[in-house]
Amino acid sequence: MVSKDQSIGGAIFLVCLIVAIFYVVTLFYPTWLSSALGLPDTFGVQFWIIAIPVFVAFVAIMAIGAWIGWTMATTPPPKPIEEITSEIEEGKTKEEAPKPAATETPTETPAETPSESAAPTEEPKPEEEKKPERRRRTEKQQ
Repeated sequence: MVSKDQSIGGAIFLVCLIVAIFYVVTLFYPTWLSSALGLPDTFGVQFWIIAIPVFVAFVAIMAIGAWIGWTMATTPPPKPIEEITSEIEEGKTKEEAPKPAATETPTETPAETPSESAAPTEEPKPEEEKKPERRRRTEKQQ
């Protein structure tokens, strides 16, 4: 049994084949169309058999160009690559960070003075940004 896509493909093929035969025959032997339509000369038929496809092709190309321009004009710019790599690195550092024990709570020792316990702690210095390493594909991965 033929699927729906195959039947649509067959119909498109037949229509294109018939139009191509009509076009070539009319281009090189325009008298059959001019006599069928009752036109006095064949020059008008030859002109329009060339002008109509050229016009359709021109309009189609301009429509594709307009669509590309519209898409480019309305699409927001992508994030800078530096921002993307920093987000990736932040995600990796969060995954690698050790998890604190949930049951233990820190307690003060009696030897500490209030000024020592209230001292601000220094934040660790951020490491230099590293570029993500590119992995080469091996033959097994491809």
